[in-house]
Amino acid sequence: MRSRSLISLLFLLLFTSSAYARFVSLHPASTDLISNGVNAGPLDDSRSIIKTVVSAEEEACEQTYGFMPCTKTALGNVFLILVYGFLMFTAATYLSAGSELLLEILGPGIVGGLFLPMLGALPDAMLIMVSGLSGDAATAQTQVSVGMGLLAGSTVMLLTVIWGTCTVVGKCDLRDTIAVNNQDTKGFHLKDSGVTVDVWTSYAARIMAISVIPFVIVQLPQVLNSTSGRHLAVLIALILSVLMLISYCVYQVFQPWIQRRRLAFAKHKHVISGILRHLKQHALGRLLNDEGQPDEHVIRKLFETIDANKDGHLSAAELKALIIGISFEDIDFDKDDAVGKVLQDFDKTLDEQVDQEEFVRGIKRWLIQAMGAAGPSGPDAGPRTMKYLDHFHVQTKREHALLGDNESGENDEESGEVADPKWITIKAALLLLLGAAIAAAFADPLVDTVNNFSAATGIPSFFISFIALPLATNSSEAVSAIIFASRKKIRTASLTFSELCGGVTMNNILCLSVFLAIVYLRGLTWNFSSEVLVILIVCLVMGGLASFRTTYPLWTCFIAYLLYPFSLGLVYILDYWFGWS
Repeated sequence: MRSRSLISLLFLLLFTSSAYARFVSLHPASTDLISNGVNAGPLDDSRSIIKTVVSAEEEACEQTYGFMPCTKTALGNVFLILVYGFLMFTAATYLSAGSELLLEILGPGIVGGLFLPMLGALPDAMLIMVSGLSGDAATAQTQVSVGMGLLAGSTVMLLTVIWGTCTVVGKCDLRDTIAVNNQDTKGFHLKDSGVTVDVWTSYAARIMAISVIPFVIVQLPQVLNSTSGRHLAVLIALILSVLMLISYCVYQVFQPWIQRRRLAFAKHKHVISGILRHLKQHALGRLLNDEGQPDEHVIRKLFETIDANKDGHLSAAELKALIIGISFEDIDFDKDDAVGKVLQDFDKTLDEQVDQEEFVRGIKRWLIQAMGAAGPSGPDAGPRTMKYLDHFHVQTKREHALLGDNESGENDEESGEVADPKWITIKAALLLLLGAAIAAAFADPLVDTVNNFSAATGIPSFFISFIALPLATNSSEAVSAIIFASRKKIRTASLTFSELCGGVTMNNILCLSVFLAIVYLRGLTWNFSSEVLVILIVCLVMGGLASFRTTYPLWTCFIAYLLYPFSLGLVYILDYWFGWS
């Protein structure tokens, strides 16, 4: 269906472009070629027609590539913006679909960390590139505001309108500050309803906030009222943004490995808390004495209870029997792997078994770790040992949940085997090539149309590109994020907001790198103070909100929504009231 729409649009464009070929019909042949001074002769009519044609040609717009349709009227440019915008949306959709297929075959790592983030930002990068490469330097200086409008508009739209909408459609009931999957009974309660994400989303938000540093550097000369260092500042910001792009890609490559390590550690902590609670329930006394220190006498009795064959050592089989007998509340983990980690903690002689002294020292370390986990605000030691261990257990369970375990019963999205890897790879490559070709072909006509519409209406091209172009280049990403958020699960919410933060990060480093390269190589002037200020405010506010919390109550959506009109108003006031540049 999408292919039919694309073909229809292409035919419509070709038909529209043919409308600009004019056939001039002169007066029929006549021997009376000279006017008598009273009645206009054929020659005078011909001159009048020629003057009209010349006048029309002088007012005609310049066609991109020499054949793409264009117009000087406002309504005509609105139509062309919609057509070209739809084509850019189609390009973004093809790139997204091809990326997902490629990721399905090759997995994360190099593909997920290096290529996919760049492909997602490709339509924006194409538009920014052509906005600064068209014509001479003076023309490029005028058109480059379209690229800056797109850069600022994409960032602001993702972090305001899309972020707020994802919070609303993904809200669940909050219980103990954590969203309950698939439970939405509180309606639009501002505090008791919201979304919860994993800690990796907080890391993504912090990276997004850090990615604005090149904007600060390129803006420093204007803040200091210096004109001599502006070109150097652009170069430094360009180098830094490229280095940050490389660093971000490397992080994305190794992030799955880091996540698996962190998740394994969290599961081990949960095993520790489960064993301690189990030992407390079966202890003939308290694990901690009145001074809050581990009671060795009680711990030795527990060792004798676990030592089934009474040989003075705990084997791997006896430790596994202990772990199997403990309920870990639907958290899946490899029992043999858990036994191996317990042996690593206890077995200091490396004889693959735990004697009584090793057991006592190991349990004491675990109890001290549990006491240190709660900090000064946690329950006191001593008579309330069980309450203390319960607090540690809840804490480890929460940490495990916020790390986003994909193996804990939430893998209902992807099931079944991959069909034909070779065919899927070919299909992914074709989708990527088609998406890139469409984006490259229609980016320049779209920029020209925005400038023509700006000339026809008197509306600055920045505001047109700020509002309209992100709707085309980010629509696919926005729809995907909203669909994921509507599934009302911690895992899908985490994917949603991580993708939003990742998209903004790529805008701030990849698209900005392209923009800075054009400004530096073509010797353009950096005069985007108000736009940079808007990007800084939105990124720091939303990045700060998401960096230090993993639950977003419903009231946070109002902050996101209000930042959008605030950004538009701020740019307008600073540019047209205070004359910022």
